[in-house]
Amino acid sequence: MTDGGAPLAGVRVVDLTTVVAGPWATHLLAGYGADVIKIEPPEGDIMRYAPPGRHPTMGPEFLHMNAGKRSVALDLKTGAGREEALALIAGADVFLTNVRPAAMERLGLAYADAKRANPEIVYVGIVGFDQRGPYAARPAYDDLIQGGCGLASLFAHTGGEPRYIPSLIADRITGITAANAVLAALFARERGNGGASIEIPMFETMAELVLADHLGGHTYVPPAGDYGYQRILTPHRRPYRTSDGYVCVLLYTPAQWQRFFTAAGRAEQYAAEPRLSDDAMRREHYDYAYAVVADIVAMRTSAEWLVLLESIDVPFMPLHDVASLLDDPQIAATGFVEERDHPTEGRIRTLRTPIRWDALDDVDLRPAPNLGEHNRTQR
Repeated sequence: MTDGGAPLAGVRVVDLTTVVAGPWATHLLAGYGADVIKIEPPEGDIMRYAPPGRHPTMGPEFLHMNAGKRSVALDLKTGAGREEALALIAGADVFLTNVRPAAMERLGLAYADAKRANPEIVYVGIVGFDQRGPYAARPAYDDLIQGGCGLASLFAHTGGEPRYIPSLIADRITGITAANAVLAALFARERGNGGASIEIPMFETMAELVLADHLGGHTYVPPAGDYGYQRILTPHRRPYRTSDGYVCVLLYTPAQWQRFFTAAGRAEQYAAEPRLSDDAMRREHYDYAYAVVADIVAMRTSAEWLVLLESIDVPFMPLHDVASLLDDPQIAATGFVEERDHPTEGRIRTLRTPIRWDALDDVDLRPAPNLGEHNRTQR
């Protein structure tokens, strides 16, 4: 099926975002078939300059997050730039920004301004913090949100120092949340509810993620136990060291625990130790149970474990780094990573949308644009 049959075919999104959260949201919408027009300042999105790259304005992060979009370079501090932006909004279905609200007011591009240009516009603002709170005016970045929402401190519970996850997870999850909100707003508009103004706060989005896992006993008033989901806080919840490397194993159901110990020649140990064989008691002693598993896994090679675990239907995965992930047979078989020619960057690797359905199988995302490439063709 062609792009015209994609779910968001015919939907136009004006994208006034930079860095990661906003561009990721609009990239996802482009993957559903939306026509995304990215407004950039004359110097371009800052992520254009993140190395390494063949050219200074087309870094790898930018290439991945902005595939499927067109680029229009505008100086929004000028009257002409503002009017051009409002003209784009007038012809759009969605306007998405991660510029702070006070700055949008100064630019004359707040929701009230956009609504005058297009009463049916879905206006989505990604902000650092809920605008009703004391942090409303603060800037926000992934590192700050990971720390502020409690995510970074969880590593201290597992035996390490607080640190950030080496992925822009707060940005990405906020972007996914924003894309979901756009889809809901478009559906509501189709039902006759008109346009909408939507706020997506990074801090609260990530606080929900952390608290849903780790509020634990403090979910109840008064508390019924301590904070934290203990299974995922144990220091032994990590890739297991084998005799020559690492493997990832998850024993989750009672049947999986029993099959693992039986195949490892430890059936008697399993039966005799209730901290292993009794499901309720095991939940109270994850540190012990996972430590025993770690000792067993260390006795064989990674290859031996991969064969054995598959034969007994126990969930497992090899431990990849980024380089070996590209060679994974699942990645190869599905065509998730493709090599393509970019008009200015030459041969590059691109990532297909992982969602599989008939209408999207043949959606062909245009290559990430050069700065201002579509200034005269965006309408």
